[in-house]
Amino acid sequence: MDFLYQRGRAAVGEVMQGIPDPPSYSAVRAMLRTLEEKGHVRHVEDGRAYIYEPIVQKDAARAGALTHLLKTFFDGSTEKAVAALLDLKSQQLTPDELDRVSKLVDAAKNEGR
Repeated sequence: MDFLYQRGRAAVGEVMQGIPDPPSYSAVRAMLRTLEEKGHVRHVEDGRAYIYEPIVQKDAARAGALTHLLKTFFDGSTEKAVAALLDLKSQQLTPDELDRVSKLVDAAKNEGR
């Protein structure tokens, strides 16, 4: 999906060329077909090739993926996910980044989330 969001549209071969360490052609084709069945992409025929393009906005896909991630790995807990991210990245965050994260937390408190 990342590649399709960047390119806008692509054939299977183009997807394979654009992603690192791609699986086989048939695996990429099957993945795109699955994404189409789930309503994430659609295809148009260009000769013998299928050209795939995303139909779900990136923000909506991101929200869905994050919701799934929270449910799957963090028992639906935003707190656990944030704690894991901070633990994972704490050595790499700059003081400015930490300040911005703190402001986001403060804003969420003020909004009653």
